[in-house]
Amino acid sequence: MEIGVGFTPFETRSDVVVRIAQRADERGLDFVGVAEGWTYDALIVLAEIALQTSRIQIGSIVVNALGRTPATLALGAVGLQRCSGGRFMLGIGAGSPPLAEGFHGVAWSRPVTRMRETVIAVRALLGGERFPEPVNGARPLRLGALPDVPVRIALAALSPGSIRLAGELADDWVPFLWARSRLGEGLALLAAGEKRAETATSTRVCPAVPVALAPTEDGARALAAWWLVTYATRMGPLYPRLLSERFEMAAALDAVVEASVDGRAPTLPTAADGLADEVTMMATYDDAGDAIAAWFRAGADALHLTLPPGRPEAELIEIVDTAAEVRRNTVGGRAAA
Repeated sequence: MEIGVGFTPFETRSDVVVRIAQRADERGLDFVGVAEGWTYDALIVLAEIALQTSRIQIGSIVVNALGRTPATLALGAVGLQRCSGGRFMLGIGAGSPPLAEGFHGVAWSRPVTRMRETVIAVRALLGGERFPEPVNGARPLRLGALPDVPVRIALAALSPGSIRLAGELADDWVPFLWARSRLGEGLALLAAGEKRAETATSTRVCPAVPVALAPTEDGARALAAWWLVTYATRMGPLYPRLLSERFEMAAALDAVVEASVDGRAPTLPTAADGLADEVTMMATYDDAGDAIAAWFRAGADALHLTLPPGRPEAELIEIVDTAAEVRRNTVGGRAAA
């Protein structure tokens, strides 16, 4: 059982991110990931984390393939693999139309093709090969320094085509806001992609699950409502389309959004209970073990617990400590058995 924590672009307190990463390292969690959006450069924050931790794996979960060239991704991966002592994983995603067009000034087009081209080029460069697609007849170049430890690549894929791409080219599939009961669909798509791979490999399933853990059920429900409302209304069309159309939960999503209109604090109506249970980690601290175990029973190989942004640091420490206790008890129980 591998359990880690992650941070969204909404978390702007880089000092808190580093301290929570240190806590996760000390408490024996397996991974800490930083997502890049419109705030901090994820690779720089990860470099800070790498220098302040000793054993925990670190990763960009995720950086935008439409916002960086393959060469800049490869350069960053080499640097992070060096300063972390071989603990870095490069997570890549297509981003979203608002982020690509409104922040990077890049047209949102052919996202799956762009991710394919990016992963192929990054793998080539990290493997010591020359850049595969130079333009205007330029001589293709290669990296002048290579990582001592191979860099794992993860894809944050949500569409069928991009999930098959993860199976074909990536080491890990890291979907965010994916429904727990639909992991089987993802596994089937990964398997279809793995059949297209030049080398037979198995892609690990590592969902990034929004954390809605709290001391009380009401507190957990409020956090789950915040996640659902935020990603339905502030992150472009991809997540509401995924939840409404792909997972056929439109009525539940509409209910939770409607409950928060006119500036009301997000609340979770009972009509949205099933949605929140499927796509978030909604539970009290006492029930966290069962909530985490449900994802592993559904087919996860590892779990990235995405921490709620802006919450008091003591609350984030409590979540880390709870996850570490669940991991320790589960691993210890298996060893004893």
